[in-house]
Amino acid sequence: MTYSSPQRRSTALTTRTEFSPFGNKLVASGFVDSEQMKQALMESRKSGRPLTEVLESISGRQLSPELLRQHKKQQLFELKILYGVESLDPEVSPVGNTTIANLIDALIPADICRRHRLVPLAKNEDQNPPSVLVAMVDPDNLEASDDLNRILRPQGLVLQRMVIAQEDYQQLINQYLDDLAIRQKHLEQEKYTDINQDLENLENLDVNDAPEEADADLGAAMKGAEDAPVINLVNRILAKALHEKVSDIHVEPQEENLRIRFRKDGVLREAFDPLPKKIIPAVTARFKIISNLDIAERRLPQDGRIRRLFEGRKVDFRVNTLPSRYGEKVCLRILDNSATQLGLDKLITDPETLQIVQEMVSRPFGLILVTGPTGSGKTTSLYSALAEKNSPGINISTVEDPIEYSLPGITQVQVIREKGLDFATALRAFLRQDPDVLLVGETRDKETAKTAIEAALTGHLVLTTLHTNDAPGAIARLGEMGIEPFMVSSSLIGVLAQRLMRRVCPDCRIPYTPTVDELARYGLSASQEVGVTFYKANTLTGEQLQEAKAKGHLCSTCNGVGYKGRSGVYEVMRITENLQTLINEEAPTERIKEVAVEEGMKTLLAYSLDLVRQGTTTLEEVERVTFTDTGLEAELKAKRKTSLTCRTCNAGLQPEWMDCPYCMTPRFQD
Repeated sequence: MTYSSPQRRSTALTTRTEFSPFGNKLVASGFVDSEQMKQALMESRKSGRPLTEVLESISGRQLSPELLRQHKKQQLFELKILYGVESLDPEVSPVGNTTIANLIDALIPADICRRHRLVPLAKNEDQNPPSVLVAMVDPDNLEASDDLNRILRPQGLVLQRMVIAQEDYQQLINQYLDDLAIRQKHLEQEKYTDINQDLENLENLDVNDAPEEADADLGAAMKGAEDAPVINLVNRILAKALHEKVSDIHVEPQEENLRIRFRKDGVLREAFDPLPKKIIPAVTARFKIISNLDIAERRLPQDGRIRRLFEGRKVDFRVNTLPSRYGEKVCLRILDNSATQLGLDKLITDPETLQIVQEMVSRPFGLILVTGPTGSGKTTSLYSALAEKNSPGINISTVEDPIEYSLPGITQVQVIREKGLDFATALRAFLRQDPDVLLVGETRDKETAKTAIEAALTGHLVLTTLHTNDAPGAIARLGEMGIEPFMVSSSLIGVLAQRLMRRVCPDCRIPYTPTVDELARYGLSASQEVGVTFYKANTLTGEQLQEAKAKGHLCSTCNGVGYKGRSGVYEVMRITENLQTLINEEAPTERIKEVAVEEGMKTLLAYSLDLVRQGTTTLEEVERVTFTDTGLEAELKAKRKTSLTCRTCNAGLQPEWMDCPYCMTPRFQD
């Protein structure tokens, strides 16, 4: 009988004896009993987790180095017998990381290695024909063999296979990826640190030296244009922004110089040393030329768009020029959705909040609002919701300004106000297109809001955005637009408010203990936060940054910023019968928020404090992004109505306690 690889592997472990020699030794030594060993084998085969990891999880103890070595030796022997090829143990036969890196860079791409779980080890040109030795987790993988032969045969090379354990493969490929990241970082630093040297030949300022092409490749452009310093400078600004994954570029004329700033993780910083004042007109004109704007018009704001290729992907820049005292300021928003992974589960980390949002999105009709300031990730959340609904059986249409994401199977419409195609017009047209789900990029006037609500009331699921500070504030915003309360209460499914908060760098963050007053400011008490580790960001500025660079002590993860990446903060207000009643009664926003919190709504502040407790961010970020006195007051008021608290330390109390066990204050109920 012939078995597939998993079947053969399973059979090899269970023939002749009940367990393998390694399993029998563990049972004999008392590390686990027979039932636990059976459970570990079943769990390992079912989940794909290493057997040693499962055994340590079940027993609550760590395997000794001798047992781990014996298990690995037995595992490699079984794999050798199973696949009929030699096995590789990097601990016994070390392999060169440099050799592996050279073979991956020149011969077998990293994506092939990761997809098929393999690493090239050596190239032997003395054989006839020459061969390449490849270690594979599954040497019987026919698709992997086909891909490798397709690469090697045109070069006159043949494939030689070895088998390697999953853990060893992972260690080798991770080492390659780590080394690759370090190499790329050094190359980029060398590429961008000498930008001031390129400004020495700026006497001949001609912004029309090179013809402009749509979808031009930035990488190729940076290799040329030596005779056009301004063109080269603009290309370097765009390329550096893309390399550093910033969201906005600010080109700002000052009285004595030109300032270039990047916004990354929601915070602006200077990207270059101040540039000479004399290049301001030329740089501004160059940005306007590649954005297809009128370079002769300098008194009115203009909007344009740039599309470029960068590292094989298309990237759009949304451009706006604004006349200012010392020249035209240029602001570019980078629309690079290739690096964004859509999916509600990838955005929302709190399981309860995620479940509520997914339930809202699963509804067949109604209105869902996403609120927050500009740049808070509203569009990403909307498209993640659409990704949950997208299927061949559902007709989805969107109207946006601009279109930031491209999803297959969805009809997307770009607003063109000059031609009379605005949000309301497109939305009315959608209703004659047999829609199921509609997305309106932004609701900013009564006509759009009323049309969206009417669509929600007539059997369509409508998703749109509003600019409000929190979820309850969306009700008042719709009222200001002139929407009747009964239409809001009968159509609205829920409101999702959100912010983006910087993640504290995991490699250089500083643990500390906040003071009692600091905790009390956020409605926390020291007695409730026992066992919680709080962190501060290790942010370096000015002389500290220069000194760290000189000594080589600069954090390689965050480059002294103290933060790396951002995490979403969410507040979901699901409309209940009580909230419908309050909406119809035109209750104030504070009252709506109190009732929503009483019914279980986690506020932006509560969500962000959970991220602080998890070590994801800092109290300083909470202060900067989500903290408001009114929001805290409403939340604490709702909490006091539903729980017993201590008036001194705000600790939660059990009903049977007469005194607070933390500070001995007599119990009271607010």
